[in-house]
Amino acid sequence: MRILHIDKNHPLMLSELEAMGFKNDLAYTLSKEEILNKIHSYTGIIIRSRITINKEILDAATNLKFIGRVGAGLENIDVEEAQRKGILLFSAPEGNRDAVGEHAIGMLLSLLHKLKAADHQVRAGLWSRESNRGLELGFRKVGIIGYGNMGKAFAKKLKGFGCEVYCYDILPNIGDEFATQVSLKELQNTVDVVSLHTPWTPLTHKMVNSDFIEGFRHPFWFINTARGRSVVTADLVRALENKKILGAGLDVLEFEKSSFESLFKNPLEVADEMQYLMQADNVLLSPHIAGWTVESKEKLAKNILEKISQHLSIFKNTLHDKQE
Repeated sequence: MRILHIDKNHPLMLSELEAMGFKNDLAYTLSKEEILNKIHSYTGIIIRSRITINKEILDAATNLKFIGRVGAGLENIDVEEAQRKGILLFSAPEGNRDAVGEHAIGMLLSLLHKLKAADHQVRAGLWSRESNRGLELGFRKVGIIGYGNMGKAFAKKLKGFGCEVYCYDILPNIGDEFATQVSLKELQNTVDVVSLHTPWTPLTHKMVNSDFIEGFRHPFWFINTARGRSVVTADLVRALENKKILGAGLDVLEFEKSSFESLFKNPLEVADEMQYLMQADNVLLSPHIAGWTVESKEKLAKNILEKISQHLSIFKNTLHDKQE
């Protein structure tokens, strides 16, 4: 049983898979074409986001039994085609949900308490206390869009602040003690903080646009630790300019490369909307690191290893049958 590792991960991944009986081959720098030429030899592949596993690769992977994506989503895999071929898909949203929840909390608190502007002013020699008077999270009504692993982790962490928390999701009956499930319209009529925790799908692509934003009764703070392509940046900037959005914490951006590993290769590529976000005191930016902690790196690996281990007998039996 051989596994091709397309991206680097926690060292535990290699040692534990070897202990299970797999042979690890590293392809951290191989191109898509090089991977295509050798993918037929592998029982499994381990990826993050460097390469999209499309139909072409899946067609070439004639012996592939599983794909492990060390991350929360499967958007860089042709899921329908993989399932049609009987390939098992493993992801690990449990591994970085707490990291994402903490990052969202940190961004929200920083916005409400004007920490970015205050820090810049003090460093410039200004001591303006009244202009930096903050707001307490406990008095805010928080709306969570997407109430899966990430949304639930964020809601649990909000509980200690005493704020009212509402959630909207396409699945019914998933509200709990940490968040009251409501319709999207009710959420838009109620909350003054919005945090996005949805995967990227055709339904969520450019979901946060001018119509979506104008649907809110009150001006609101916006946090996105989900996917950049779910937000129309030009519409977000207009809402910041007209104060319909009071501030934004963005860990992900519409302009990210599909691998999530880079933003702009050339500074001249920076769009006007991005320039605005980079200069605004009421906008916080981070480079897609909400789920990128020391602890989550290990937890993500452990989650994938556990799921592979649960199916280990199937992989061994398949190999045995083929040899016979």
